[in-house]
Amino acid sequence: MLTWLKNRLQRNGLTAYITHADCLQHNMGVGHPECPERLSAIRDQLMASQIFDSLQEVEAPEVSYEQLARVHPPRYVEYLEACAPSVGTFRMDPDTAMSPGTLKAARHAAGAVVKAVELVAEDKAPNAFCAIRPPGHHAESDKAMGFCFFNNIAVGITHALAHYKFERVAVVDFDVHHGNGTEEILRDDPRVLMVSIFQHPFYPYSGDVPLGPNMHHVPMRAGSGGREFREAVENVWLPLLHEFQPQMLFISAGFDAHREDDMGSLGLTEADYEWVTRHLLQIADQYCAGRVVSVLEGGYDLSALGRSVAAHIRVLSDG
Repeated sequence: MLTWLKNRLQRNGLTAYITHADCLQHNMGVGHPECPERLSAIRDQLMASQIFDSLQEVEAPEVSYEQLARVHPPRYVEYLEACAPSVGTFRMDPDTAMSPGTLKAARHAAGAVVKAVELVAEDKAPNAFCAIRPPGHHAESDKAMGFCFFNNIAVGITHALAHYKFERVAVVDFDVHHGNGTEEILRDDPRVLMVSIFQHPFYPYSGDVPLGPNMHHVPMRAGSGGREFREAVENVWLPLLHEFQPQMLFISAGFDAHREDDMGSLGLTEADYEWVTRHLLQIADQYCAGRVVSVLEGGYDLSALGRSVAAHIRVLSDG
């Protein structure tokens, strides 16, 4: 029997859905697209689609300083703590602001990915989805930007490497924006393979020239849709993942490349997210014993976000 099919049939347990109520307390202001309603839209759609009952909901802990320090120097964490307002907002850049609830939310967001790694690595869940905010893939080691403060997925990846001693992990990023922070933090680490797509030229105006030999990106022109996306996955991502044979697979799951999301100008649909998730699960079943940790990044049209996450999680939970 094919290895990936055998692993799929042997998989047991429920997909972990990891979140925390404090993630709703981060608020960058009225009208900001990265809003608390994003998480509510996801939960509502999962319930309406009758998917939520097939998940195990897990409360995200706060990340520890030791876990953060693998990615962010203490001086950066101290800087964020000093910037945190007691009322109102403190603007880190024109698009990114801290509110009184931001740090708590960010600590739980990063902690969610650590928890996901622990559940999946210890076979307490077959895979996990982290329904968290603020997102993380733009956060560099010492810089908040692009709605991001801590690089949640990098914190999880470094925990998998340091604590569980995985030798090879892969991160896949299908957000409409390049995951510059993830690349900056994990560049040149031979234990990590990163593959991604993103609209280019577009914020954060990077990624077209990879920073390290372990970074493989497919920039996509505005107007590209499902056909171009699937070609990138089949011709670039999958051959690299097969060659690398990761032991754990991480997904920076941004859904702002959806055709209804005006944050970008790509044209993906729920069917594309379902399709790529199935292909990534096959990779995970073949090389990772099914271990997948998926982490919410972007996605700002609330209806499209809810439907896209539901399509993604339906595949994770069905196997």
